[in-house]
Amino acid sequence: MPISATDSITLAFEHTKRQLFKPFRFGQWVRLAFVGLLAGELGSGGNLNPSSHGTQPASIPQLGEIFHKIDPAILASLITVLVITGIVLMVVMAYISSVMRFILFDSVLTRECHIRAGWSRRQENGWKYFLWQLGLLLATFAGAIVLVGGPAAFAFGMGWFQPPRAHLVQLVLTGIVVLVLFLSFVIALALVHVLTKDFIVPQMAFEGIGALEAWRRLWPMIQSETKGYAGYIAMKIVLTIVVGIAIGIVTVILALIIAIPVIGAVVAAVIAAKSAGLTWNILTITAAVAAGCILFVIFFFLVSLISVPAIVFFPAYSIYFFAARYQPLSLALYSPAPQSAVPQGTPPPLTPPPYPAM
Repeated sequence: MPISATDSITLAFEHTKRQLFKPFRFGQWVRLAFVGLLAGELGSGGNLNPSSHGTQPASIPQLGEIFHKIDPAILASLITVLVITGIVLMVVMAYISSVMRFILFDSVLTRECHIRAGWSRRQENGWKYFLWQLGLLLATFAGAIVLVGGPAAFAFGMGWFQPPRAHLVQLVLTGIVVLVLFLSFVIALALVHVLTKDFIVPQMAFEGIGALEAWRRLWPMIQSETKGYAGYIAMKIVLTIVVGIAIGIVTVILALIIAIPVIGAVVAAVIAAKSAGLTWNILTITAAVAAGCILFVIFFFLVSLISVPAIVFFPAYSIYFFAARYQPLSLALYSPAPQSAVPQGTPPPLTPPPYPAM
């Protein structure tokens, strides 16, 4: 029978060691960190809390006064530009992430990370995956509106909010039902996301099909081996928690190390700005926000560098599990490449475990 989720852990761990440390290549490590960060694989590791940045209460009134003095028309235009820019940036990043997902898959499968070549080769796959992500996002918003807005509209129509205390039992029971349904909806979306990036992406990569067609093929596989895929999901949850805790601890330590020089630089910049007679205005606020964004990106990239073993391990885990169930992936994973095509210093492919032919 196909290898289990537990057996796939050992194979993925050995694959990670071979790719990252036999031999160690700093350039590949950096490229994998970059690809993993843009592909969203960093979420497989530690929990990052951006809200932990320090604040300066004394500066809040000053900022409030600055925004109060700005012409409302200029402020509205600025907010509009920021919102539109944010939406455009999110869409662009979603597309980049979609292409990077395939580049990461190729990088782990072949144990070689080539960003430019992968970007040129995986445009069509990335576009199809991008459309799937947009459709799933719209479905998520629609589902959330139905699950929350529907009961709220029903309660309003029944007059349960006038006054609420007179219908407290109905509101509480309805709230519990809505909460259970909403949590079930969130869990279902998380499962769809995990199964898509682990088992749909390989099919799209090898056959050039869309996500819906890949799902049509995957679903019978899951139905025929429900326990195997359920075991995979359970093991991935456990592994994600363990790795998340480990990376989270390292991230906190890294944040503390970085915070000391950053705080010193901020204090020195504030003192220098006051000495130069600078005050808070649109220009200085924009410069401060830009500097904060740059520091934020640098910090995330450093976390990604730390997380490279996890960035490689989790895709490898899904690849070895799915290879025993999807023949094109198995042939690519275990078939030795021609000697002329194998880069010098690349370790030989792993010996495949026994499983029935498909």
